[in-house]
Amino acid sequence: MDHLLALHTWTDAPGTPLVLLHGFPLDHRMWADAARRLPEDIAVHALDLPGLGSSPTLPEVTLEAAADAVVATLAAAGVDRAVVAGLSMGGYAALALAERHPDLVAGLALVDTKSTADGGAAREKRIVTADEVERTGTVDAVLGMPGTILGERSRVEQPALVPTLEAWITEQAPEGVAWSQRAMAARPDRTGVLEGYQGTSVVVVGSLDTVTPVSDAEHMADALRSGPPVVLDGVGHMSAVEAPAEVAAVLADLMRRT
Repeated sequence: MDHLLALHTWTDAPGTPLVLLHGFPLDHRMWADAARRLPEDIAVHALDLPGLGSSPTLPEVTLEAAADAVVATLAAAGVDRAVVAGLSMGGYAALALAERHPDLVAGLALVDTKSTADGGAAREKRIVTADEVERTGTVDAVLGMPGTILGERSRVEQPALVPTLEAWITEQAPEGVAWSQRAMAARPDRTGVLEGYQGTSVVVVGSLDTVTPVSDAEHMADALRSGPPVVLDGVGHMSAVEAPAEVAAVLADLMRRT
């Protein structure tokens, strides 16, 4: 049985579409400002990953299951080939897509993410957070994340971003937050997927990203042989939220090249 996710369409146009996969613990709305800045002749879709936004959780708690659900959802919408852009957890899902469904992924944008697996301490922290969220039935354990995922400059110069992200986090289902943490904790190193990837690609990272720093972006770019990553000055881990115009320009260029 195929499990379908919530699909949101910003622009419907002919040709290969751009599919946006969001970061944790958010939903498709984190892409909104960047999506609105893309050329109108590009079809733009975004999905809510399992358990977040309007999507149901999945029985299998893995990013592989998330990737399969993305494919099923797109197929139901008549999409069998797309340029996929993933930020943070969305990047992990995009890498799983590229591994399991390479014919779908015509182009790949990896934004503020990494191809390596979590170390032991990071995995354990995810499991502890998932347990806490399930125990309390709230998302309080992740409500402070805007202080980590937004760059310092953005928190000062765009103070409204903090309450915006907090509001989005508050609206997520605790079971979806727990599902995401466990799925991310279980993900493997997918650097080898990038080494074998044949489509067009770009790697993007904020210069102030402390969650998946520039070194992670350089590691992916080296594996892809795609040239150096695009480093956005003064931007943190949420570059599509912090610098939507710059991210939209990079994605538009990728669409032209694809």
